[in-house]
Amino acid sequence: MAYVPVKGGEEAILNSLGMVAEERRGDPATPELTIAQIRQQQARAVDRVMAEGSLYDPDLAALALKQAQGDATEAAFLLRAYRTTLEQFATAPPLDTARMAIRRRISATYKDLPGGQVLGPSYDYTHRMLDFDLMQDGPRAPAARAGTPVDAHMPRVPDLVANEGFMEPALPPEGDPAPGDLTRQPLGFPAGRDTRLQNLARGDEGFLLGLAYSTQRGFGSNHPYAGEIRAGEVPVEVVPEELGFVIDIGEVTVTESQMITSIKGASGENPRFTRGYGLVFGHSERKAMSMALIDRALRADEFAEPRKYPAQDEEFVLYHSDNVESSGFVQHLKLPHYVDFQAELKMLREMRAERQEASQ
Repeated sequence: MAYVPVKGGEEAILNSLGMVAEERRGDPATPELTIAQIRQQQARAVDRVMAEGSLYDPDLAALALKQAQGDATEAAFLLRAYRTTLEQFATAPPLDTARMAIRRRISATYKDLPGGQVLGPSYDYTHRMLDFDLMQDGPRAPAARAGTPVDAHMPRVPDLVANEGFMEPALPPEGDPAPGDLTRQPLGFPAGRDTRLQNLARGDEGFLLGLAYSTQRGFGSNHPYAGEIRAGEVPVEVVPEELGFVIDIGEVTVTESQMITSIKGASGENPRFTRGYGLVFGHSERKAMSMALIDRALRADEFAEPRKYPAQDEEFVLYHSDNVESSGFVQHLKLPHYVDFQAELKMLREMRAERQEASQ
């Protein structure tokens, strides 16, 4: 549908765009936000936009947030639209999160684990009280920081459990096929786990959080343990055809969550733990944890579990977790539906008239 029936629509739209620009800027007497300020001081919002926009570029994500007036869904839409203009020049091998330069690493399953618990930057340890000091401009005294160095290598907790034979193995699919690419191929069903994880990684954080919560409130049969959550920088490598060997092209900040879930034992096999996995751009523990819980719920068929709950319904989860798709479908209701509505109104009048005639 389009605004074809609207008279004078072009002028009205131009005026609307001008009002958006004016509203975005705000009072000219107030200093304008810079991209650097948004990128550094609104980093969690930037991380969310990069994840849901399927593009790792903090500067562009900050620009999208500025352009969208802080609307994360609109900003993700802008970033995805820009991504479609980019050429894919190489495919990177899988990130090795065991090589992560860790800023934060915690586990709810072991108190004393190799490498230790690294609290790092987190709101988990803050009082949920407004800090009115932040309303004041100017420099503040730096917060105290521990000087203990972080171990260069920290084994992942699920791997420790797997070494004892108590964890399902993490094996590639038969034949180790190349993973699909949702940014270039449409979503189809049944979807492989690689496709599901891609979809969840760029899904709406709020929607995933609600689904993950549902699995713990009687709409799921697995009791999760936070095996490990780690956040930090991981090197990205490619193998250029003209060189034939691996080169390091930079690093990305990611958050990885591995949930250890209920004990399962197939016929003839020893009981063992199962796992759910989440990996997202930036520092986003809530998103990564939600992703891991839903990943495990969507694996119901692998463990011969009945699919009874929303989080176990592959089509429901994957289609509706995409906030760009969802937003577009909801917002299309703002387009003119004059003919449709008048047709239904006419039908309603005729039905009421027929009923009145029948009652006389």
